[in-house]
Amino acid sequence: MASLNFELLDIRVFVAIADGRSFLHAARQLNLSQPAISRRVQKLEATIGTPLLERTTRTVRLTPAGQEIVPLLRRLLGELDESMLGMMALGERQAGRLTVASIPSATVRFLPDVLEALGRDYRNVRVRVLDLTATECAEAVRTGEAEFAITLPVSADSDLTYEPLTDDPYGLVCRADDPLADLVDPAWSDLAGLRLVTVHPGSGNRTALDAGLARAGIELRWFYEVTRLTSALALVQAGLGPSVLPRLACEGPDARDLLWRPLRGATVTRTIGVLRRGSATLSPAAGRLMGLLTDAWANRQAQPRPAPARDE
Repeated sequence: MASLNFELLDIRVFVAIADGRSFLHAARQLNLSQPAISRRVQKLEATIGTPLLERTTRTVRLTPAGQEIVPLLRRLLGELDESMLGMMALGERQAGRLTVASIPSATVRFLPDVLEALGRDYRNVRVRVLDLTATECAEAVRTGEAEFAITLPVSADSDLTYEPLTDDPYGLVCRADDPLADLVDPAWSDLAGLRLVTVHPGSGNRTALDAGLARAGIELRWFYEVTRLTSALALVQAGLGPSVLPRLACEGPDARDLLWRPLRGATVTRTIGVLRRGSATLSPAAGRLMGLLTDAWANRQAQPRPAPARDE
């Protein structure tokens, strides 16, 4: 059995490299070192008896043999994964691992309660949650690494289906000692000319924000650009300036000392939903988890959000 698992991992490594055209991508996806990735490729090539990859300093290409075999191996892994998931029994007898992906800000508030509820029905199922960007979430679902993702909308893809759950509004984020914190009803115009913190243009959050601002005819001055929302919160915490971020991003521990306020003049939101492979059937545990998350979103929307505390 150990030998079988070892050989399956060799195949998963090769398919991950073929999908991402990168040894580094495969190493990150499978949580392996690059030397380990290289050894497994060499072992698979030795087993098959022919080179499967051509690796240069900049690119990775499939050899003709690699191009011929990768669809077969990808189909083999997909059928094996779906068969194993289909064989898992319900209730306490069920065992295995469930992997889902999520943008970090989407589930931080209620994921612990949701996982606790899932554990009451599936006590032997280990759950792995991948904190990824929206692009990485889509790739994880597309390759089968995650059964589904809680994420932002993605570009059209015939292999994936997206179901919106909620709209998450953008608003002002600042420290309690920022002059903006004294405004009773801040407006977008109050941010004109300020040095603002933002995430970089390649992120899904920035794309949604820029699109909403363009529709509303609002221009802002982005001064500090970072990669992730948590880094933007850190810069605001450090006093480098306010930011415009989604409300959910400011409900976790990284923003516990900051204020979030809606901005008058235009409503700018990002959409959060469930992304999954349309052709794949969710395992019972994954289906239950997705139902619990959907219910959590519905309950969250039904509950009034308490006003942020203010120092008098």
